[in-house]
Amino acid sequence: MTQKGGRRGSLVADKRYATSKNASPSKTPKPRKPRGQKPRPPRRGGFSGAIAGMVRFIWRLLWGAFWRFSMVIALVVGAATLYFYSTLPDYTKLLDGRTRGSVTMLDDQNKVFAWRGETYGGLIDAKNVSPHLRNAVIATEDRRFYHHIGISPRGIASAIAINLKDGRGPFQGNGGSTITQQVAKLLCLGVKFDPKQWKNESAYEDDCRSGGLKRKIKEVPYAFALDLKYTKDQVLSIYLNRAYLGAGARGFEAASERYFGISAANDNPQQAAMLAGLLKAPSYYAPTNSLERAQARAETVLMLMHQQHYLTDRQYLDAKANPATLSEAAQRRAGGYFADWLMDTIPDFLSRGTTEDVVIHTTLDQRIQSAAEEAMQSVFSDKVAKDSTAEAAIVVMSPDGAVRGMVGGRATKVTGAFNHATMAQRQTGSTFKPFVYATALDLGYTPDSMVDDAPLTVKMPGSPDWTPRNYERNFSGPITLTTALEHSVNVATVRVSEAVGRENVIKVAEGLGFAQNLPNLPSVALGVGESDLLDMTGAYAGILNGGSSVTPYGLNTLTLKGDSNPLFSKPGGIGERVISEKSARELIYMMRQVVLHGTGGRANIKGYEIAGKTGTTQSSRDAWFIGFTADYVVGVWMGNDDNTPLKGVTGGGLPAEIFHETMARVEDGQPAKPLPMAQPSDWQAETQQYSGDSQSAGQLPEQSAQPQQPQPQAQRRNPSDSILKSLLGVFGGNRN
Repeated sequence: MTQKGGRRGSLVADKRYATSKNASPSKTPKPRKPRGQKPRPPRRGGFSGAIAGMVRFIWRLLWGAFWRFSMVIALVVGAATLYFYSTLPDYTKLLDGRTRGSVTMLDDQNKVFAWRGETYGGLIDAKNVSPHLRNAVIATEDRRFYHHIGISPRGIASAIAINLKDGRGPFQGNGGSTITQQVAKLLCLGVKFDPKQWKNESAYEDDCRSGGLKRKIKEVPYAFALDLKYTKDQVLSIYLNRAYLGAGARGFEAASERYFGISAANDNPQQAAMLAGLLKAPSYYAPTNSLERAQARAETVLMLMHQQHYLTDRQYLDAKANPATLSEAAQRRAGGYFADWLMDTIPDFLSRGTTEDVVIHTTLDQRIQSAAEEAMQSVFSDKVAKDSTAEAAIVVMSPDGAVRGMVGGRATKVTGAFNHATMAQRQTGSTFKPFVYATALDLGYTPDSMVDDAPLTVKMPGSPDWTPRNYERNFSGPITLTTALEHSVNVATVRVSEAVGRENVIKVAEGLGFAQNLPNLPSVALGVGESDLLDMTGAYAGILNGGSSVTPYGLNTLTLKGDSNPLFSKPGGIGERVISEKSARELIYMMRQVVLHGTGGRANIKGYEIAGKTGTTQSSRDAWFIGFTADYVVGVWMGNDDNTPLKGVTGGGLPAEIFHETMARVEDGQPAKPLPMAQPSDWQAETQQYSGDSQSAGQLPEQSAQPQQPQPQAQRRNPSDSILKSLLGVFGGNRN
């Protein structure tokens, strides 16, 4: 073959054989392996090769599905995270998570004694709370809080393992939630409360806190969004402000004030540990429910803080040796019945339905409240049978109607319980009798005026004859009004009532504050009408203050938190005059004799002037004692909730002793003041002036007359007029 240009190329023979003399002509050279290429494994034939191929195929299939599925999940989570991120507001708007406002009650010294609703102590920040509190929360709830991205796979896996080990479902019980995830729950994943969807706020919050796989899946992107939107300290601040910590306290500031009486910025390690321990089960571990249980939980938190180096050995041992205790106010838990009653006396939109934070300045005296509670416990502990089901109530009131203390039942440290002082309408028995004598005195009779205690039968049209009886089944003949009240003589009291006019007695009783709609029957004089203890105590306050009606009240002023201008002031106080001051002073003298010489002897307190009246209803179903010093009126009621008779109890017995124990504590250390009562010389001189030659002072002639109507002061009869024998009587044989 010639090359281009006419030159013949050189001939090259094919190298078909090796040049070596010893080389075999049949062997061919080994092909060279390309650099970097791994040797291919030898192919397996038969069954094992088929299995290996199938495994490789399935693996490639699963791997492809997995990464594609993971990509889809990542895109969905990313999209959800971005969506939630766009909906999150400035973090300060998320700090107060309550749907309702709260009511804070201050006593007469402007000290907090009760809260209603969920209180919010005010804005706190993770940077300005006590470092011990911040450390306690992190050590207990999320030790890797500052290092994860909103969720902790390790924590979730650990929680699932614990749940399965304990025989629960994987997502039942421990949740392994980070603080960020707990904030997501507190925010209800951004879902607002809708009254059309949820029955109430409680149902809404229960749904927000519910567990399960669906909830966990929703929490993940929301937690990511929180971690992207806010700093770690801001997320922690939301948590510190929104977490519920028992006893109606929302947030650590409110809880610290509620339990310890200090700001969350000042909590020491043991207090911080107790507060952080509440996060597990707020109501169960609340120190107001069980201080010992709360302290045991706090000790566990202290151990965690020590293990994670938040506390030195010395700090840990010191905190463990000196556990946190409740403040004095929290220990007393005084005034639960009073607070509940007060909530019922103000408009609902400012109490249970308030959307604002309300502050109420009240009339409660915590010293007096504690005295009443201690007296109740003392008598029931020492003088009442252990198996007794009897209930009791106490009201302490100033003469103007200001309620200073209230105990609505044997259980004194309660909230929301049935209040026997305000809710129990019961017959009043002989505690009604002072109103009968008040009417007589206001019509001109005196404490020394005479009435005949003799057998009596009442004839009423359309009704059977009615024969009243005295408690002791005997009669004393002519006695003074003072003696009739002093020994609670039934028949004599009815004679007075019918002589002065039953309608007038009812007007005086209702005017002084007794419950309305009294029955216009002769038996009204013996207390067949019903009233509650609060109204009865208020009626007696009208006697003490000189004869003017009172409306019991517990509120002085009501303001919105942060506002100094009251929305309204006290709704009660002294009202119109019902009987003259002279009549009131004479009646107080007569009631003083009840305590000195009559049925109320157990109520007397050495060194103090006490006046009052006992009362026992039919078959001893109710027992009362209501009395007063110059400063305070104390009412006591005792009975069974099912209205069954008390065993061996009269108004002059246990109720008088409860009164004694209460008033002795109330007046302890207070200077003794004389009662504003008249003296015998005041009316005896007047009686002597008007008495005739045939009658001695205070001895009144007997004659027949119809019941009298009240007359103006200038036209009232002089004391020489008699109390007339009445042909009317009443049913019953009550005394004391």
